[in-house]
Amino acid sequence: MPSILNVFKTIVIRIIILSSMVWFASCGSTSRTKADPVRINYLQQLVAEGAFEIRSDAAFPLMTQGITAVANAGLLMPGSSASRIDLIGNSNHFRVIGDSVSVNLPYYGERQMGGGYANNDTGISYEGTPQRYEIQWDEIKDRYLITMRARQGTETLQFNVMVFPSLKADINVNSTHRFSIRYSGKIVPLDTQ
Repeated sequence: MPSILNVFKTIVIRIIILSSMVWFASCGSTSRTKADPVRINYLQQLVAEGAFEIRSDAAFPLMTQGITAVANAGLLMPGSSASRIDLIGNSNHFRVIGDSVSVNLPYYGERQMGGGYANNDTGISYEGTPQRYEIQWDEIKDRYLITMRARQGTETLQFNVMVFPSLKADINVNSTHRFSIRYSGKIVPLDTQ
């Protein structure tokens, strides 16, 4: 008959072995699926030609007390919530043609500085050549990073755009006058002829 001490040692050894196996199994690296080379080439060609447009289908405003109050009052469109505004059917774009950029995005959020009296243009809009415009391909994550800084009147806008081989695009907008907002949509080619 085994002693209680031997049974206890056996149980402790089994627990240590089992927990070691679980720990070593969790240390394995996760495999990341590489994007389809055909999709990557198409995206690289699209961006290199410099004639594309991003159409957003959702806006993600910064959750503030004001946005929550608007949502609680039932003033948002059907299918929208305080954290996600549905933009389907809402005309918007982030358009690049050569070195010119045209941005027309609806804005949902709070202003930190006034927009002036009788100002009907409450969205984020810009037309022209930006102060700074950079495009970088991220080989590790298979995506383009587009950064742009533009000035519209007294407001400075910083755009950080991520475009993926699936043609999905995310636009993050930071402003000197408003709380930040993110848009999600698709990139499409523009016919410039």
